[in-house]
Amino acid sequence: MLLMHPLQKISMVLFAGLATGALAAAQYARPGSDVTSPLHLLKPDYPVAYEAPGRQAILQVVDRVYQYLEAATPYELMDKRTGKAPAAGFKPDTNITIRTGDFRLTSYEWGVTYSAMLRLAEVTGLAKYAEYTNRRVAFLAQQEPLFAQLYQQYPAWRNPLKQVVAPHALDDAGAVCAAMIKAGYAGAEAAKLRPLINRYIDYISNKEFRLPDRTLARNRPLPNTMWLDDLYMSVPALAQMGRLTGDAKYFDDAVFQVLTFSQRMFNPQVGVYMHGWVQAMEPHPEFRWARANGWAIMAMAELLDVLPTSHPGYQQVLAQFKAHARGLAAFQSGQGFWHQLLDKPDSYLETSATAIYAYCFAHGVNKGWLDAQAYGPAAILAWNAVATKVNAQGQVEGTCVGTGMGFDPAFYYYRPVNNYAAHGYGPVLLAAADVLKMCADKKFKLNDSAMMLAE
Repeated sequence: MLLMHPLQKISMVLFAGLATGALAAAQYARPGSDVTSPLHLLKPDYPVAYEAPGRQAILQVVDRVYQYLEAATPYELMDKRTGKAPAAGFKPDTNITIRTGDFRLTSYEWGVTYSAMLRLAEVTGLAKYAEYTNRRVAFLAQQEPLFAQLYQQYPAWRNPLKQVVAPHALDDAGAVCAAMIKAGYAGAEAAKLRPLINRYIDYISNKEFRLPDRTLARNRPLPNTMWLDDLYMSVPALAQMGRLTGDAKYFDDAVFQVLTFSQRMFNPQVGVYMHGWVQAMEPHPEFRWARANGWAIMAMAELLDVLPTSHPGYQQVLAQFKAHARGLAAFQSGQGFWHQLLDKPDSYLETSATAIYAYCFAHGVNKGWLDAQAYGPAAILAWNAVATKVNAQGQVEGTCVGTGMGFDPAFYYYRPVNNYAAHGYGPVLLAAADVLKMCADKKFKLNDSAMMLAE
């Protein structure tokens, strides 16, 4: 019998133990496990594209929308008796109207769309987008005398240009006024637009109801009510009028509205605004409706675009814009969208507000107001989400219809969505324009699987 040295016995035992351990490890080390593969590099199953979009991909989405809107928003007179254009030398009467399309050429939603088309032309260098706006606002200016005459003769008639000839709410005036001023800088005949612009701004400055301190307000649904939406229905027009005339009173009024709305309606702990404020109500219910918050941050963006940096209110408006952006960013969902009620994740995901935030974040980055590393990825994620809501016909899906003010959650939770909700189209085009510019000017790439600004 062969005798072993004690050290040999120890070596044999150790070898056997290692072999047994290796066999056990082999039994438990499955292909694709963390032992054999770096699991942190596995591709997540994202519900939307997780990548920076290229120019061509964005323009493909934009052009579906553009082609749809070009066809769906005709700008021509029609005689209801024939269904055709009026004959030469026609006599004005209530049979003369504007050919009906899917959307109204004079609504505030279309003021947003007009501005969006102009921004697209500026960013892309493609004139067709500016022409969309310029042709339609020129048509409104051309036909205004006819429909003003008909309004005088038939005041009870449903005049298709009543919002132009006799504005009676901020919704009638502000967004289209701002777009017309911008169009004058983008090739439209400014002199022909000026009478309409003057009428709109006169309504905003002198005729809209205000609280005693000059804060813009409404007497519906209750007396002395502030609607957050009204920041967009007034501030961009006031800001653009300040730019056009050089008169500081318009800038002063615009800054005042932003600050007084924020004082009453912005919750600094949450970082977002309530939708409505009623003077006689205590407490003020805070329903943080997404699109109204969108109108607010977009109004600030439009003001900052033209407000002189030397204006005493500039830094306050910029600080409020940044505070609001920070608050909004915290509520973005993993799918890239924001919810109908921002702080209620069981409310539905809404397209128009998401598009507005994508635009404002990207625009803020492009203007140097927001940090690109902090907000660029959020804007890209939001745009990629929004792009999934533009269908093959170029319609925008998932947009909440027009919404008044409510004081219970069910009102907001169950507002319908509709492809013909005009509120979605301008924001989608604005988002496309500034995300395109942001991604052209700055490089975003995956860094350890996360979307980041490349240094």
